[in-house]
Amino acid sequence: MNVTTPLSKAQERKAVQYVEDTFMDIRSAYKKRSEPSMTKLPTPSSYLHAMQSLLAFILRIPPVDPSTPLRTTFLLRLTGDVMNSVTGYPPDMADFRQLLDFMDDLDQAWVAVLRSQIWDPDKGEGIDLIVPADLMQSGTTIQSAPVSQTERTKLRRQLAGSTPDGEDDEFELERNGLFQEFNDLFANTLAELGNFAKPSPDNPTMMDTG
Repeated sequence: MNVTTPLSKAQERKAVQYVEDTFMDIRSAYKKRSEPSMTKLPTPSSYLHAMQSLLAFILRIPPVDPSTPLRTTFLLRLTGDVMNSVTGYPPDMADFRQLLDFMDDLDQAWVAVLRSQIWDPDKGEGIDLIVPADLMQSGTTIQSAPVSQTERTKLRRQLAGSTPDGEDDEFELERNGLFQEFNDLFANTLAELGNFAKPSPDNPTMMDTG
């Protein structure tokens, strides 16, 4: 995918079909998690691995209108699915390190989306979009619609559940030296959300190349 141009109609159809099919496959396998012989996602580790691959694909969608909202919509869906599903597996402290690493990747992903940045998979973080010289010379203006107030509110609600569930969980996390990391989950995303000033719906982020 070219990060400086939106997806074509054909590319968008293929991307949507792939993401929808992948969500469906993951959901189907998750429902059978208690039957290891019947599912490819019997453990939190296998589930997170599948979601990590899907996350990587979603982040390749360019933050250039009209493709920008697609990346946000899919990332919201992935975040909600993860938050609702990881607790469906029996708790195992051996899986917590992978969970924390995944949540950190998701935190960085949301910072990039909230800032309308492109994703650098090597650095594992968002970077500002650099417009090629040929586009600058043509006077092309690239727009990137900001995440809406409604989407930000939904994200806040999803992240509200990313806290230890009860004293037993807190004790186990502290005993394994993971409590502070767990307590700091999505600190960067929440900081970005805290800096939010409601934009005008008719005033998207603009990257002037002229």
